[in-house]
Amino acid sequence: MNRISFLPLILLGFLLSLTPLSAQKGGILGKKAELWGADHWIHLPESKTNLNPSDFEGKVLYLYCFQSWCPGCHSSGFPTLKKVSEHYKDDDEVAFVSIQTVFEGFGTNTPEQVSAMAKRYGFSFPMGHSGAKDSASVLMKNYRTRGTPWTIIIDKKGVVRYNDFHVTEKKAKALIDTLKKS
Repeated sequence: MNRISFLPLILLGFLLSLTPLSAQKGGILGKKAELWGADHWIHLPESKTNLNPSDFEGKVLYLYCFQSWCPGCHSSGFPTLKKVSEHYKDDDEVAFVSIQTVFEGFGTNTPEQVSAMAKRYGFSFPMGHSGAKDSASVLMKNYRTRGTPWTIIIDKKGVVRYNDFHVTEKKAKALIDTLKKS
């Protein structure tokens, strides 16, 4: 092959690289919630050493994925999580879990940062850590997340009903209220 025949392939590769992440497919919307694979937890219920979606069957579950150094997590994700979790704090039909899904900055996004984020935002619900330099985040792989902040809302039967980058407070509450009725 000569150089000219490679030109269309090079051009196609370049154009694909310009596709924004938001336009690329991700998530497992409409599918059964998968295992999380977190290797470090805080604020677990008594007698628990690990959590997964099956532990929340019969509840609407708001799962928030973050990295401690992620600017979007602090400017939108955590504030939304705080408002929504406070709104449902006395509602036994809704549960909250947050997991640090690390895919970069392994020296900064450490398991210790999970406790720091819980303290910073006043969270007392379960929070975990998934991913390390030598082992990819199981949660990111299983849910096909594309980064952080990433929000997943799971219905009472364990089916993923929202799985994407940031959700607004209004949209999250509307979806949770709808899922509580089903």
